[in-house]
Parts: sequence; C-alpha cells; structure tokens
Amino acid sequence: MHSKKETAAAYEAEAALREALFGNVGSAQQRVTSALGLSTGREVQYLAALALAFIGDAARANALERDLDKRFPGNTIVRFNYLPTLQARLALGGNDAAKAAEILQSAIPYEIGNVGSGNLYPIYVRGEAYLGSHMGKEAAAEFAKILDHRGIVVNLPIGALAHFQLGRAYAMAGDTAKAKAAYGEFLTLWKDADPDIPILKQAKAEYAKLQ
Repeated sequence: MHSKKETAAAYEAEAALREALFGNVGSAQQRVTSALGLSTGREVQYLAALALAFIGDAARANALERDLDKRFPGNTIVRFNYLPTLQARLALGGNDAAKAAEILQSAIPYEIGNVGSGNLYPIYVRGEAYLGSHMGKEAAAEFAKILDHRGIVVNLPIGALAHFQLGRAYAMAGDTAKAKAAYGEFLTLWKDADPDIPILKQAKAEYAKLQ
C-alpha cells in the first residue's frame, strides 16, 4: 500500500511532468521540488527526472537518472523503460537526436503496456528524436502508435500532444493535408485550454503557417 505521502508525491510528480510537457518551466520546477520533498520512490523520482529532462534542467535530471540506475539494478521497468527514456530525452536536450533514437531501441519490447508511470513515453521521445533527425515519416509512425493505444494512454498528457507532434511530423514529411488535420485535432481538443500555455501558442503559430 502506498502511504498518503507517497500518493501525494506521485500526483505532484505527474503534475510536474504535465507542466514540463506544456512548456510551463517554472511551475514544473516547483512541482518537482515539492514531489521529491515528499518521496524518493521509484515512480516519483522517474517522473520528476523526466519533467526536468523535458524542461532542459539536465544537471538535476542526470543526477536523478544516475540514482535510479544505482538503486534499481535488477528492475526491468527501470532498466528497459525509465532509464532509456531519460537518457534519450537528455541526449535530445543536447541536440543529439540520432543518439536518442539509438538509446531507445532497448525499450521497444517494454514500451506498450502498463508499466507504472512509463506508459508510452519511450514512443513519444522516439518520435521527438525522429523529428530532431528530420525523419518526418518515421516520427509520424511513432506518434500514431500513441493514438492507436488510447486504452493505455487514458488521460496522459501525451495523448493530446501526440496530435500536435503528428502535425509536425506530417508537415516535415511534406503531407500538408494530413498535417493540417492533425494540428486541427489538437486545437479542437484544447479549444477550452488557457490561451497562454506555451505549447498551445506554438501549435497555433505552426498551424497558421500551413494555411
């Protein structure tokens, strides 16, 4: 059984990752600090580290990644899902998209399914890595995988963001019609979202360029 403290920490860590994915850097940092203040459990630490990797706080993310590596040497989910995802996101932050894609090869057998907090994140980061390598078609295939597994995605933020990234991937691959449709789906899903969310502003700007 999780203690109340552990549960609260998990909620804070999930919120940190959500804020990081949406581009709210300050809020993500605050929630990471809050989560880690309550718990250093495996899930909490992973989500916090991933949030830091997404906002480019490589030093803190690296430290947490190394600690997970040391503390859970025999844990399959940590070894083949959490660590590759973190290492790949950090490689992407360092502008090494090819390395990020390569690191994530080890996650393929473990990335679809219920693996604690790691559901589908390796796929999302691999999609980002292909975008970073200007491989639009390959990136589109990854983001489409997320949309094909709604039962696993449930309410994860990458469920909505996969539409946005799919739009980017199709645009990169030169398929403007599909790109417009994917951006349109994202903007429809987020029609009631706060207008000042960084990633929403970005999506609107990119969509406008396609018109």
